[in-house]
Amino acid sequence: MKKPLALETGNAVIKLLAVLPGEEDHAQLDSMLPRQKWAIHKAHNLTSAVAQLKKYAPLPLVVCDRDLWPGTWKDMLKRLDGLNDPPFLIVTSRLADEQLWAEALNLGAYDVLARPFDAQEVNRTLSSAFFRWRDSHALPQSSPLTLKVANA
Repeated sequence: MKKPLALETGNAVIKLLAVLPGEEDHAQLDSMLPRQKWAIHKAHNLTSAVAQLKKYAPLPLVVCDRDLWPGTWKDMLKRLDGLNDPPFLIVTSRLADEQLWAEALNLGAYDVLARPFDAQEVNRTLSSAFFRWRDSHALPQSSPLTLKVANA
């Protein structure tokens, strides 16, 4: 019989929602984040992202493509702002220029990542966002946002 999930930080697994329209982008992100540290929940559009947010809440981070169909990252940001404990939003785009970066930060996104993804930049940005989110919520290192499967 399996034991229930135990919350820990020593070997924490950080939950993340990736809202990317293409499987290729999901696969690239998945290959860059070690499964021992990241639990990636996938969505391809705004509707499925909202369902994932409800199912896996609380989530500290959402990585969202600039252009979803229907909608955009701004629609995702509005949905997140309506949550009691909103995750940080990281916007991705193949055209991640200064204008997008400035607009995203001014509207409340945490950061912008260019695609194709760079592994070091992805890890740096997501790790920084998670620790800042956790600290801004005054959560202990052991929180329900990280999970570890207890040994059977």
